[in-house]
This record gives sequence, C-alpha cells and structure tokens, in this order.
Amino acid sequence: YKFIENFIFPQLNEIIDNHCTGTRFGIKVAEDGLLSGGCKDTQLTWMDVKFDGVAVTPRFGKAVEINCLWYNALKIMQLFCGKFNSEFKYPDLIAKVEQNFIPVFWNSAKNYLYDYVSGDFKDDSFRPNQIFAVSLPFTLLDDEKSKMIVDKVKERLYTPFGLRSLVASHDDYHGIYKGTLKERDLAYHQGTVWAWLMGPFITAFSKVYNDKQLSRNLLLGMIHHFYEDGCIGNVNEIFDGEFPHNPRGCFAQAWSVGELLRVLHEDCGEN
Repeated sequence: YKFIENFIFPQLNEIIDNHCTGTRFGIKVAEDGLLSGGCKDTQLTWMDVKFDGVAVTPRFGKAVEINCLWYNALKIMQLFCGKFNSEFKYPDLIAKVEQNFIPVFWNSAKNYLYDYVSGDFKDDSFRPNQIFAVSLPFTLLDDEKSKMIVDKVKERLYTPFGLRSLVASHDDYHGIYKGTLKERDLAYHQGTVWAWLMGPFITAFSKVYNDKQLSRNLLLGMIHHFYEDGCIGNVNEIFDGEFPHNPRGCFAQAWSVGELLRVLHEDCGEN
C-alpha cells in the first residue's frame, strides 16, 4: 500500500483531474458526468482501425466500455482515498454517472446497452463492449439487466475461442479475416473473434451464474487451442467469426494468454 500511496496514487489523481478539465482529441467529462471524446475521424477505443484515413468502426462520443472503466476508476479512487485518509474530490461526479448511465446507454427496446452515444445518435450495433458493464468490479446494472446482457452475448457473440466483435446479422459483418490489407482491416473489428474478450465474458458469466464448472466448460475450446493448435503453449490474437474459427493474426498474443490464465484462476477455481 505504501508504494501505491507514494507513487501511484498521485498519478491517478492527476489522470482523473485531466479528464475532468479536458485533454487531447476532445476527451472530457460531459455535463452528465460521462466521459466523451473524439470525432468521426478519430479511433480512440480499442477498436482502432483506420484505412486510408477513414475510421472503420467510428465510436466517437460516449463509448460504453470507456464509461464503465471511468466509473470503476472513480470508485477505486474513492476506496484509495479512504485507505490513505485523503479527501475524495468527486462524490458528485460518481452520483452523476450513477444517475445517467442507464438513461443514456440502456436500449429499452432491445434490452441491451448501446455501443456508443454521440449527441442524439445511439448506436445499437450488438458488440461485446457492453460486457464490461457486468465484468468490472463496480457495476451500474441491476441483476436483471446483467443477466440479459450475459445471455445475449452468449447467444450472439460467443465462440469457443472468444467473442465476435460484431453480431453476424449486422450488414457490416465480416466473418473471415483474410485477403488484402484493406479486406483484413475491414474485418478486424467487424465480426472477427478476439480471444482476450473471453476473459471479461467469463468473469461476467461467473457473476451471473456462479458456477465454476460451467464457466470452465466455456473455456474448453481455448484450452484445447493452447495445448493442441496454432503456436503450442500460446493463444492467437484473433480467430475467424465463422466455423471452424481458424486462428489468425498474431500467433502468440499476451493479452489472450493473460486473460485465459486470469479467469482460470479467479473464476474457475484453478490454481
């Protein structure tokens, strides 16, 4: 705790302060307490492909997973302030986020979260980013909404090797990652399966169903891949969205392996 208090804590305070006052690319806290940033020409989230200067998956404004992370950052800082006997400067900001997240992001017609909100536009593309609203330590969802999201993500995006980056029924879905650089870039976050997303999905699934064996069963495909396929002892970066979900991209990806190991330990009871 001393290391955190003396070296990490001051930097975390500075990061939150800068987000409140505003930083590059229009990143700032909006009046409703939610974090906003970017424009149609920027790619500020992990879905970051641009080709010939055009954003393939424009997600500017308020992105759902960014605001889940923002809320968790504020709540964790609140805990640190209590631990280090430091005044927490943002209780009103936490209250704003708690008040406005559901009205802004919940799609009541389809019972899941919008992927991003920009002005009056609300993107209802069904993507995996909403799973962070359940998986992160501090959630803004009630149990019913959490289960709805987990069940829909399981039904529409889950594969044995991770989550599709876009539902297959979407007009822009690309299920196979191959071809020219342009073809691959257009598919990268438009249906391609990302192995690292299995981590937050399993954590969210475990929260909702509290069944370690069932959670482990959902990882059997990745475990088989780790021991028997591709680069043995590693996990690929991505897989095709279509069966047989051929491994693609980087053949040994740290965050793919890291998330597999994390959930095996934290959510599946493995040592």
